Amino acid sequence: MSQQDPRIAILLPCYNEEHAVAQTVAGFRAALPGAVVYVYDNNSTDRTSEVAAAAGAIVRSERMQGKGHVVRRMFADVDADVYVMADGDATYDAAAAPELVRRLLDERLDMVVGARKSEVEEAYRRGHRLGNRLFTSILASLFGRTFTDIFSGYRVFSRRFVKSFPALSRGFETETEISVHALELVMPVGETVTAYGARPEGSHSKLSTWRDGWRIMRTILHLFRIERPVLFYGGFGLLLGLLAIILAIPLVITYGKTGLVPRFPTAILATGLMIVAFLSFAVGLILDTVVRGRREMRRLAYLALPAPGEPAVTHLQRSTDNRMA
Repeated sequence: MSQQDPRIAILLPCYNEEHAVAQTVAGFRAALPGAVVYVYDNNSTDRTSEVAAAAGAIVRSERMQGKGHVVRRMFADVDADVYVMADGDATYDAAAAPELVRRLLDERLDMVVGARKSEVEEAYRRGHRLGNRLFTSILASLFGRTFTDIFSGYRVFSRRFVKSFPALSRGFETETEISVHALELVMPVGETVTAYGARPEGSHSKLSTWRDGWRIMRTILHLFRIERPVLFYGGFGLLLGLLAIILAIPLVITYGKTGLVPRFPTAILATGLMIVAFLSFAVGLILDTVVRGRREMRRLAYLALPAPGEPAVTHLQRSTDNRMA
């Protein structure tokens, strides 16, 4: 590999995938012969580690259960210029990896998502498609531009994306966190449709539609609260303010006619609700300042690393020239 060739790492988080991991490793080794394949075993009770090692992968382990923990460990441990992440269940099209990498480098993107397209009903069930569309719409309404498949586990990242991503999630909601990270830092990203197949015989999905759907919904609401505090707390304050006004209108009418306030507890409640509404809006404004500062720090950490295709020496020299100017 020449000095100009990027170092590519294939990252495969796995849990009980002995029936599929060998096929997955072989597919990516054939598609990207110069890449290093890493399989991170997440407390598998079968022969996932042995099968992956026999297939030619570097096998490591993460003891904290959950895909989010595995992603955090992979991103922290592996050093490369381009990262290709997929699941170890042989459902993603490894042959599409060179095109995803090429697009990342040629267009100088920080992430390319492999949007799933499947002709096999068992591979991408109707309920999961509906849930994907629903959560994608919610994410778009909260954070603006988004992707058509926010839950795809097939993604290619630049080094500066990986090393600036905080990775705070624990489970399958990590894909949502990855998408929001890209949207919040206004990163150049892309999406390419890729084939999505059924699992090999003997391999079983670890995704629970309702449990993981609820966790993803909580993650979206949590990210909305911490990334859009003015809208979150301001909206809550607006609802309380409207409720206080609705309660106060009859009191004002009665007071205008009789000069009396016969329902004193209601008056106290309306006053209290309005005070809480103003406090909620003030909290949103204060937290917005904190979030803006935190976002600036993340942006600076992101910009401290070279763009895809830019040599680190060139980036360092350009950064030094900018500081001296």
